[in-house]
Amino acid sequence: MLNVALCGLRRGAGFARVFPLFDDCRLSALCDVDEERLQHVATSYPDAQRFTRFEDLLETRPDICVVASPVALHAEQSIAALEAGCHVLQEVFLAETLEQCRQLYDAVQAHPQQKFMLAENCCYWHFVSEWKKMWQAGQLGELVHGEAEYVHDVRSLMSDAQGKPTWRATLPPIHYLTHSLGPLLWISGTRVRRAVALATPSRLQPGPDHYDSEVALFQTEDGATLKVLASFRVAREPAFHYYSLYGTRGCLESQRPPDALRTNAFFGDGTEQQMVQLALGHNDPNAPRGADAGGHGTAEYYMVRDFLESIRCNLPPPIDIGAALDMSVPGLCAHQSALQNGSPVDIPTYWHT
Repeated sequence: MLNVALCGLRRGAGFARVFPLFDDCRLSALCDVDEERLQHVATSYPDAQRFTRFEDLLETRPDICVVASPVALHAEQSIAALEAGCHVLQEVFLAETLEQCRQLYDAVQAHPQQKFMLAENCCYWHFVSEWKKMWQAGQLGELVHGEAEYVHDVRSLMSDAQGKPTWRATLPPIHYLTHSLGPLLWISGTRVRRAVALATPSRLQPGPDHYDSEVALFQTEDGATLKVLASFRVAREPAFHYYSLYGTRGCLESQRPPDALRTNAFFGDGTEQQMVQLALGHNDPNAPRGADAGGHGTAEYYMVRDFLESIRCNLPPPIDIGAALDMSVPGLCAHQSALQNGSPVDIPTYWHT
């Protein structure tokens, strides 16, 4: 039986509903600094111990620690959990700084018996999984260009009930990149090596270090390009993710709301083209009953399934520290570029040497 401890019960509440779907998992401990939220979530899990201090949670020696706390704590808590002997499933994004990313990488390398996986749930949406199968089968050819957008008005979450700014208030939008860049890399199997980006100073919620949006252009190792837009203050409902991938034999593109549950696929050889509309949504229609309990369709179920499989079979997690850095570090570098008026910034590669 694997004892699972959760830290951060806003996002972590979804994982609390998913892990019990697996027979060999037991929710053993819950942690949140907000005692009211802690007690509210814990009422559904009376056998789980309750803590307001992360250090106290680790003293219970759980097998798995899910780090779903605010971003500023991600690297620190993941490193502490690894050092305490836990397997770690950490929420996005990876860390706030390049130095924190390096420290987390070093910690994972220093504890090879523990599994570390980034909980990039967008890679586990059903349509993303189907796109990956098509790409791996060679139906789209070689990568030419890809795009992604994450547009979500979260101004209501940029201050707490007392009016104190939260971590989101000064978040550079392009830091929150993994939901966008992650699936593009996951599907195509490529990596990026250079970033160029620009930021829009905030007109919607003025303040120091506030940005309405950021857009980044990346060059991949094989010369293709990827473009990502991230914005968390513009008025757009409902929030959405958009993806497109262009290959030498065709392209795939998702749709923006309200018609989001469809993929447009184009195939051609330069002389003849074909368009196919595929009914591919976020949820896997063949998923087990209750698999949509995580909050983002069936994505969390399959993500947790793969994480647990890596533990049981001693396999590398699908989104291990290397893949996590591939998906996260470019966003940090892109913001550096934006602060330098769009000057190119090379992506570090120490995890590939």
